[in-house]
Amino acid sequence: MPAKIIGPDFFDLSSLLSDEEIAVQNMTHAWVKNKFRPGIAEYFRQGTFPMDLRTEMGEMGFFGSNLPEEYGVAGLNNVAYGLMLQELERGDSGLRSFASVQGALVMWPIWKYGSKEQRDQWLPLLASGDKIGCFGLTEPDFGSNPGGMLTRAIRDGDSYILNGTKMWITNSPVADLAVIWAKVESSEVQGFLVERNTAGFETPEIKGKLSLRASITGEIILNNCRIPQENRLPNAKGLRAPLSCLTQARYGINWGVMGAAMDCYEEAVEYAKTRIQFDKPIAAFQLTQQKLAEMLNEITKAQLMTLQLGRLKDRETLNHNQVSLSKMNNVRMAIEIARSARTILGASGITDEYVAMRHAANLESVLTYEGTHEMHTLVVGESITGIPAYR
Repeated sequence: MPAKIIGPDFFDLSSLLSDEEIAVQNMTHAWVKNKFRPGIAEYFRQGTFPMDLRTEMGEMGFFGSNLPEEYGVAGLNNVAYGLMLQELERGDSGLRSFASVQGALVMWPIWKYGSKEQRDQWLPLLASGDKIGCFGLTEPDFGSNPGGMLTRAIRDGDSYILNGTKMWITNSPVADLAVIWAKVESSEVQGFLVERNTAGFETPEIKGKLSLRASITGEIILNNCRIPQENRLPNAKGLRAPLSCLTQARYGINWGVMGAAMDCYEEAVEYAKTRIQFDKPIAAFQLTQQKLAEMLNEITKAQLMTLQLGRLKDRETLNHNQVSLSKMNNVRMAIEIARSARTILGASGITDEYVAMRHAANLESVLTYEGTHEMHTLVVGESITGIPAYR
């Protein structure tokens, strides 16, 4: 029989995928189910991420898997990579974020903008999970407007001295390496690699989160951090460099949130078939069927949109406006499905025995990070009209 994806496949998406792409999805699904899902309720309760899985995640090829194989990665095409992230987020948005930051926001800029020496030194270590990275762009007062950043890098002989603060940084408290974006004397934005043992480098953890609890989030404080000149990313010049990294990460989000939506939808279907009210399963009621049909409709539309996004990326014709439109659609779709699924589960849906409330809480963060829904709306609006409305 032909290979089939796991999950909703109402329009026979499997027939549009290669055997390798389906195998990657199936393999990742099995790993998440067996190795991550048994502990997710406890990770979410405790506000922790299972760092003991990092090496195994590296062995599975979850880090930077769409980069060239010469650096110890899987060398997947972008559709297979997307399906991988979909299954990681089916486990939890925090799991997908951990892999996405490592691959798209740390490994990708080193590969794209780094020197040969930087690529050779860091990419194999990051691919294996031996080293963990983070991406320092957002600041306390500059999120949607990263060009206003206050972090500065001042040249001092053969070194740079960095000062500033970054906020809402995934993985920063556990990172061995930070990709830091700062303005040099000319006010041009450039990228720098800051290692954990650098004097003046601190990463306090942000506590009290009600979303993305199975993800470690922190600040980055740079207090006269002196780094050698060779730690500057030599080919990263201007704000376009960090924004291009965000495009890579947003591409992965578009796939990831479909996994969260699928998880909620599938749970709601099974619950509706077994929950008896008025002497019949609630799946027999018209309003429940309407909710499920609308969920499947939205998932199917997102699958087709995102598959084409992946094919465009593999052809190297993808543009950031298309990524913005997809993020607008897919994240909104996922969060609405999570909320609707919770209503089908009734009071049971607010407990962590079920997935809908956890996914809904996580997706509140995904709606905001890597560009808010509002900013992506304006990016698409500018693409339509030629008029930037956010300046």
